Amino acid sequence: IIMSILSNYTPECIVETHVETKIENFANIDTSLSAKEFVYKFEKAVDITKIDIYRATTHNKGIFNGIDAVILATGNDFRAVEACGHAYAAKNGAYKGLTDVSINNGKFSYSLKIPLAIGTVGGLTNLHPLAKRSLEMLGNPNAEELMQIAATAGLANNFSAVKSLITMGIQVGHMKMHLWNILNQFEANDQEKQMAVEHYRNHKVSFDSVRSFLSSLRIRSAT
Repeated sequence: IIMSILSNYTPECIVETHVETKIENFANIDTSLSAKEFVYKFEKAVDITKIDIYRATTHNKGIFNGIDAVILATGNDFRAVEACGHAYAAKNGAYKGLTDVSINNGKFSYSLKIPLAIGTVGGLTNLHPLAKRSLEMLGNPNAEELMQIAATAGLANNFSAVKSLITMGIQVGHMKMHLWNILNQFEANDQEKQMAVEHYRNHKVSFDSVRSFLSSLRIRSAT
């Protein structure tokens, strides 16, 4: 015997989740694209993850952004989950995106198939008060239900990311979050935040520029 150890690769523990809606429901999702143009552009973006490892890596990372939030909050091992998921993405010898698009009969379907071996009993899930509280907020799911919740969070997060990439670009959302963090550092009030968001629609966000913007606002308010 060289060694005895369990593996974190659990391809028999598969979760499948999908969302389906009429194509027409995307009519107002972006001013530059019709509903039909949006779904077919979305499909092409996902197709790229099947042939390009660079895009597939970031695509799957977006899935785990959602999954990891649930895994961490409930006291499970996100490192084991990610290792297994990435291995599964390469199970056929080439690393690929884990989601799939189907467009049929006027309907758009987006699905995720991924192994998730997580639990609600043992480890930190019962010992850590925040993990216990998180499970309570989720309705005290059993292990199978928690797997479904985590997978759905991953699919939703990934859909949002791909949607941003093919429309306004993901950088817009990142910069808005960056602006919000800076405003919180300077303890901006609600009115200042609203004015800053409006101002930075057409200006580059930086720490110094936000500081100057808030200073000028506060000077005007004081006079």
